Amino acid sequence: MRRRQHIRVPVPPAASAPVAATEPLIPNPALPPGALSDPADLEREAGVARLFELHYSSMLRLAVLLGADDPENVVAEAYYQIYRKWRRLRDSEAAEAYLRSTVCNLTRMRIRHLQVVRKHVETPPDELVASAESTALLHDDQRVLIVALQQLPARQREALVLRHWLGLKESEIAAAMGISCGSVKTHTARGLAALTQAMEARR
Repeated sequence: MRRRQHIRVPVPPAASAPVAATEPLIPNPALPPGALSDPADLEREAGVARLFELHYSSMLRLAVLLGADDPENVVAEAYYQIYRKWRRLRDSEAAEAYLRSTVCNLTRMRIRHLQVVRKHVETPPDELVASAESTALLHDDQRVLIVALQQLPARQREALVLRHWLGLKESEIAAAMGISCGSVKTHTARGLAALTQAMEARR
């Protein structure tokens, strides 16, 4: 039976937002001993490590802004998936886009799952405690905005975060969300209008 190995990749220090001190593990799916002598495997190891170094903090922040209650696990799963599918990707830009799309999809699925679970839990949503990652990544003056943002429908929230926080183009947002550019415009406009109304109501 093949043993499941793990590749430990160091967490880069974030200048503006602290992350957990523990080092997430990117699982190596059942590689036999000595497999990393294969140039293709060595290239994948180096590529994923580089992607981790460049984008881990921004992917973690993306998951937080999209409303994930466990952003570190979401991002770790996204890196695991990209590790498995590395050879199918065309280049580093395609890898970044796939990673971003995966974080969006995983967060959306996670939120849906939590919504189902919370229907059977007596604790009201207002009493749920925010994750440590969310607290660490958000400043006091941002929390009101984030609370309002997380009240939006998932697609509107994603469109606004990808457009105004990450500064992506419409085509990049469409690829990340798996929708057309026209739908991106619709979700962005509706989300911005709803967010503006919510913020004005809180003043």
